[in-house]
Amino acid sequence: MEFATCTYQEFAPSMGAPIRTTAGHPRFPLGYELAGHAKLITPTRDLLAQNLPQDAYEFSYRRILNSYGIDRIHAELAGLAARNGGARLVLLCFDRYDKLKPPNDWCHREFFAKWWLEQTGEEIPELGSRKGSPQGGLW
Repeated sequence: MEFATCTYQEFAPSMGAPIRTTAGHPRFPLGYELAGHAKLITPTRDLLAQNLPQDAYEFSYRRILNSYGIDRIHAELAGLAARNGGARLVLLCFDRYDKLKPPNDWCHREFFAKWWLEQTGEEIPELGSRKGSPQGGLW
């Protein structure tokens, strides 16, 4: 399986299969159809409502990931990949790094990518804007 992360706004169909990882659906037109929802890596509404600083949020989010475990998360993502013909899964959320300001210039997708790397040794690239860049990532 191949993964990447991006935002709903910066995603292009050539990147792969767009997978929702947010508690809510986008409330703006996407210009493409979502190919699934990775529910096990989606932050809970309870976690989002706490408005935690980065370190506390990451700790709490990792607890959620660890409670499901790598095998269960891998199985969910493998199912999404299979339903999308083995296409690269692009894990999407709302937070554009080129629009975020310190100290709140972080997103759950980077925490997931770090956790996945620790669990599997596989890196997940970010396809959207980068921290500190005025615009643009790999695309």
